[in-house]
Amino acid sequence: MHLEEDTQLDSLRERVRALAAQYEPPRHGRTGVRAPEAHDIPKLREWTERLFSEQLLGVHWPVEYGGLPDPHPLHESVVIDELIRVNAPGPVGGGMLAAAAIITHGSTSQKDYFLPRIRSGEHIWCQLFSEPDAGSDLASLRTRARRDGDYFVIDGQKVWTTNGQHADWGYLLARTNPDVPKHAGITAFALDMSLPGVTVRPLREITGTSDFNEVFFDGVRVPAEHVIGEVDQGWAVTTASLMHERAGAGSGASLFGALQRLVRLAGALPGDGGAESGSALDRRDVRQAIGGFVADVHVNSLVAAYNESRALHGGADFADAPVSKILFSQINLALHEYGVQLQGHDGVRIDTDPHVHDGGWWQDAFLYGRAFTIAGGTNEVLRNVIAERALGLPRG
Repeated sequence: MHLEEDTQLDSLRERVRALAAQYEPPRHGRTGVRAPEAHDIPKLREWTERLFSEQLLGVHWPVEYGGLPDPHPLHESVVIDELIRVNAPGPVGGGMLAAAAIITHGSTSQKDYFLPRIRSGEHIWCQLFSEPDAGSDLASLRTRARRDGDYFVIDGQKVWTTNGQHADWGYLLARTNPDVPKHAGITAFALDMSLPGVTVRPLREITGTSDFNEVFFDGVRVPAEHVIGEVDQGWAVTTASLMHERAGAGSGASLFGALQRLVRLAGALPGDGGAESGSALDRRDVRQAIGGFVADVHVNSLVAAYNESRALHGGADFADAPVSKILFSQINLALHEYGVQLQGHDGVRIDTDPHVHDGGWWQDAFLYGRAFTIAGGTNEVLRNVIAERALGLPRG
């Protein structure tokens, strides 16, 4: 059985568009997963609450925590897709990832406390997984958590933490048993980011923005009741979250928006001044390149839909999410590289230059495009995952 687009979902798309138009949540002109400005956080909390209260998100949660009794399997993917298309934000932070872990492995008291506050926007979450020496190879993490009575004491460092500067809670992985194989001995925690010993430092990136952070833990005391799942079983807790993140990275709605921008850009740029005059869109080589990107973007969309269908019907394997993520990130990077290249010398202008095209969007997107080839596991590591876990090839 495979999923196909359902015409009944058209009304859902219209609801998302109407809601975004009516409430006008804070939007930004940049591409990618970007941390908002601090002054936008109150409005984004309200927007997060509205998305849940309108039952646009969280529909697959247990009914007692706000889910629907029989939601359409494509409901949330359609909502996220439409939010991207209308340049409206999703729920701020990593609450959806944390909620998945809590719903699957959390205690009743954790569900009762955290889930309503994720829905209301009261709690913004960040994901505390990656470390300086444990990004794609997450099981090599070194942040330690040692038991001290009714607490765990956390020491270590995380990096590439999106929204860390805004988060109230963190979904943390730490090593609780160093004497077992690296995939074992890891525990998942819900970490109050206001605890003494937690230090968040925004990282200024090549784009000029600070979307990521490094987070330091110096003797942070976390109550034992904030362990998600069982002690030393954190790898099982987080596996679903990692697959969700990698599959989500393959969403193609942003690529369709970039394609539209590329066509407008080519139409605004001058032609070569020779036999083919007019705009750059009149050049055969430009039309060939754009046609190639159109084909790539549609293939990416079909692969993502096929993988989602397999997952919902129990037919997924280890390759599906990595393939989607690799395909999306490569097309995304190539498309934005071409947009900058097409501008010629103007491609090196910065966003404050009055003559820069599209407000400098292409330069920013080009610089940020590399992030998608790294986030959720570098493409190189994910190719190894496909080779070893999906194809059964020997380790090189």
